[in-house]
This record gives sequence, C-alpha cells and structure tokens, in this order.
Amino acid sequence: MSQLQDSFGRKFHYLRMSVTDVCNFKCSYCLPDGYHPNGKPQFLSLNEIENLVSAFSQVGTQKIRITGGEPTLRKDFTDIIRVVANNPHIHTIATTTNGYRLEKHAKEWFDAGLRRINVSVDSLDPKMFYQITGENKFDAVMRGIDAALSAGFERVKINAVLLKGLNDKDLPRFLHWIKHTPIDLRFIELMETGLGREYFQAHHLAGADIKAQLLADGWQFDAPSASDGPAQNFSHSDYKGRIGLIMPYANNFCATCNRLRVSAKGKLHLCLFTESGVDLRDLLQHPDQQAELIERLHGQLAQKKETHYLHQGITGGDPTSCLYWWLGRICSP
Repeated sequence: MSQLQDSFGRKFHYLRMSVTDVCNFKCSYCLPDGYHPNGKPQFLSLNEIENLVSAFSQVGTQKIRITGGEPTLRKDFTDIIRVVANNPHIHTIATTTNGYRLEKHAKEWFDAGLRRINVSVDSLDPKMFYQITGENKFDAVMRGIDAALSAGFERVKINAVLLKGLNDKDLPRFLHWIKHTPIDLRFIELMETGLGREYFQAHHLAGADIKAQLLADGWQFDAPSASDGPAQNFSHSDYKGRIGLIMPYANNFCATCNRLRVSAKGKLHLCLFTESGVDLRDLLQHPDQQAELIERLHGQLAQKKETHYLHQGITGGDPTSCLYWWLGRICSP
C-alpha cells in the first residue's frame, strides 16, 4: 500500500487517535465548566480501534498517540494499548494524559506496550495548578510523573500552556526542575479560537519571546530530524532535560505537518485545527472493509490544505477546536 501523502508532498506517519471525549479536569483554557455529555456517548469500540489501527498501519503510520479527552478514563485503556502494540507496523505508542491515574498504572501501561507519555502540568505551583485545572491534584500528578520515570518509558514529556498573568512566572521553576530531571518540557503557545478571544487577549504569551530568552541564556537550537513534528527543541549542556516550543503563529509552522487525527467517534480530521471531519466509522465494523477504508483515506488527503490560516484570522467557531487537539483534551470533535 502506498503511504498517505497530500498534494504538497507531506507524508503522514503519525496518527493521533482519540478514544474518549470525557475529561475529569476543568482547565480554564479548555473546559472551564467541566465536561458535559450530550446524551450517551458512543465512542469507538475496541474492535473498531483495532480495524482503524490496521488500516492506518498499511498506509505508512508508524506512530500512534492515544488521546482524549482524558484517555485513561476508559476502563479498557490498557486493552487499547495492547491492541495498538500487537500491530507489528506501529513502532511508537504514546499517550497524552493529565496524570490523574498515572501513579497507580504507569508500570501496567508500560508492560502493555506504551512507550512515550506526555503529562499536562501547567504550573509547578500547587495553588496555580489548581487555579488553572480546577483540580487539587498537583501532588498526585507529580508522583505519577515519578512513577513513569521509574517504569522505564523511552520519553516523558511535560506539556504546559503558556498563559500570561498566570503561569508565566513559573519558567524559573520549570528550568530548575529539568536541570537534574531527564524530561522534555513542552511549552505550547495559546491559540485564539472563535469563542475565546477575550481569554486569548488576556493571556496570550508569544512563544517567540520565550525562544529569545532561551537563546540569550545559552540554550542551543536542536536541528530537527525528518520525523520531528512542528516543535522547536532546545538543549543546554548544564541541563538533563530539554525544552520544546510549539508556536503555531511561527512562519512555516505547517510545512512539516506529519500527523492526522481521528476523533473518539470515528471522524478523520486532516488538520488539528479544523472542526470539520469525514466519518470513517461505517468502514470500521469488519476487517474486510480495509481496502475501502484505505481508499477513503487517500481520497481525503488530496483535499488537505497547505496551512491552518491562523495568520489570516481564521480561528474557528468552536473554542475547543485547536489548542485542545494538541493536548488531547478535546471535548467535541
């Protein structure tokens, strides 16, 4: 089978697969009022996930990130990991989590085949952590990170959304933490969404400003490899950890796009920012539908646009439409 490729020559080997929309945190930039289901949710079943993974593996997908909502809230989360790990063509299995269940289950998930994990920690100040997330779980999340490091994961990354007037004073704490801890710290620039302009204007902090500060303090830009995503990574000889910046307003941000997204209800999203998607679920019921499913994937890639057009002020009408795809905490596809 030929690899998924769009009309701009970009090849797609990375799938972000959501398995639930449910989240138990109430982050101010994502779900300040908490998750509210619209009727009884019908998320992808284990069998549908297996057929989805099989089809993508035949067209070049080598990395799958299991996301949500909060993916670990699914009772069969470990079984989902095993399904992905049992596919010989998938070389990297990752997840993004708020860390709520990490302390108890890190070793179990590692043994099932999970190898990389991103934990969302927006502040190292417990009070600010509570203010941003709406949950007083800072100590539990930090114990979970320690458990992940002890379990032997290939890579542990920390996601933090940059928020002016909130966690922007945390940078020295974060730097002190990674001086002796071998983790990758990812700062994600806040993006404006259609219904979040007031929040964006109050709390947006340009990633370019953080980059300038890092370079001035002796951090070195790491040349990207062919498999890297859009993050700009930096290292320092005095630090065990690294820093990555995800800056969607940077020039050519979309030039290295290598990932697609499937929602928890089986919709393919060609861009992490777009609200629209094409349904795949009708072709996920039986393995004998694989050829038709793959044909649909190739047909959709021909329609992928060159960029997300953020610079033209196109922000989408759904406040969960972009930033939360990155974090794996989207509440509505």
